[in-house]
Amino acid sequence: QVQLVESGGGLVQAGGSLRLSCAASGRTFSRYAMGWFRQAPGKEREREFVAYISWSGGNTYYADSVKGRFTISREYAKNTVYLQMNSLKPEDTAVYYCAARAPFPPATTADQYDYWGQGTQVTVSS
Repeated sequence: QVQLVESGGGLVQAGGSLRLSCAASGRTFSRYAMGWFRQAPGKEREREFVAYISWSGGNTYYADSVKGRFTISREYAKNTVYLQMNSLKPEDTAVYYCAARAPFPPATTADQYDYWGQGTQVTVSS
């Protein structure tokens, strides 16, 4: 089992940057594939896929809406996954969640993830 805690959210102007962190507990962090999802205002039933990174860090996937602007990475020594967000837009405003799942297969839907953090709010002003 793994516990996840996100941090790094906040209020930023359009065009700005934020880096989200997701700290994982436990010694088996390297066995999990990790994802970032977001839930926008008024869409409480939808957790939209943002980014995925494999257990090895060798494979990453991104939603088309963030490709070229967001970068997912992981640091095994700190049991942490990051989401670097650049060129932020007002439509990126959401609660951002990190999630963990078994290493295979790669997954881009929320129902395929087993463990979730509590979320961190990102607000982008125009």
